[in-house]
Amino acid sequence: MDVHGGRQGRLDAQGRGRQARDAPWPAADQGRGRSRHLVTAEQGTDRGADVRWALLTGGVKGVGKKYSQDRWAARATADGRAVVLTVADGHGSAAHFRSDLGARWAVEEFTACAEAFAHEAVRVGADAAGWPELRAEARLLPQAVGHRWHRRARFHDSSAPARGASPAQRAAAHRRARGRGTPDLAAYGSTLLGAVLTEHTLMCWQLGDGDIVLVDDGGVPHTPLSSGPDMGDETDSLCEPEPWRKTRTHWQPITGGPPPAVLLSTDGLSKSFADHQGFLDFATGVRERAAGQGVAAVQGQLGDWLARAAKYSGDDTTLVGAFGARYDTSDATGGHEPHE
Repeated sequence: MDVHGGRQGRLDAQGRGRQARDAPWPAADQGRGRSRHLVTAEQGTDRGADVRWALLTGGVKGVGKKYSQDRWAARATADGRAVVLTVADGHGSAAHFRSDLGARWAVEEFTACAEAFAHEAVRVGADAAGWPELRAEARLLPQAVGHRWHRRARFHDSSAPARGASPAQRAAAHRRARGRGTPDLAAYGSTLLGAVLTEHTLMCWQLGDGDIVLVDDGGVPHTPLSSGPDMGDETDSLCEPEPWRKTRTHWQPITGGPPPAVLLSTDGLSKSFADHQGFLDFATGVRERAAGQGVAAVQGQLGDWLARAAKYSGDDTTLVGAFGARYDTSDATGGHEPHE
């Protein structure tokens, strides 16, 4: 696991900032009006459970872009005992002129598969004897998502093969398809990141660029699926023939203490910082503010932070997150903000 423990210049719960291309967030008291995106998920009718989830979502269009190629989802499932998070980033260049569709399908198909997996993860719970089989199912999930995504892309391409493509783009696609002997789906290319979080287990998947950051109860950020320095515009994609072979996975049992904060973002966010440590400091700051001020307060400021990040990166910028807090079930009442 890639652990970064540096703290210099970190944004803390009191709003002290550090400079990283003029840190892409406003002062703590400037964010307003976005709490409608907050989802607080209780543990349903199972009063024996003792974790409540709060979800964070936001996305902005890149500066100068006609529309965003990013798509995302964050939802509670299994009667509130699990959370599914996902973000997808359509490639957006001329060769990928339908990537907004590809990103949407990626989110829809991952969410469908991940919700089924989440129900099984909740059923297994803390029974370690069931974890090996659960891990095996998790390793198969990218293949299921990939097949479903490819089926939708092929159907769409067969129904409207020329729509939106220039003659040169169509000719290039035909040449690639002939050379590979498979349908060319580059027009729909997209990355995909996802996570399923329960009280007892965490599973993450990543294909292509973007970031998954886990911030533990001590405020230390972990990037379990980091592939190293950014390689420019090249990225793995769902449009490849067997994308599941390039999907990275992370499994983590949660055996003591609260679950980590889980943050998924498209690369427009991390690219807005001068260095990777600045991005990790930002992620830690988000978790600290959620703990100190409540997730609703963070949600109210998130749009401004992402807009400033998009200004620096020039790219669509999306962040989703889940925060779990243990609470006393004997005292639990609906609708209260969780506290860590």
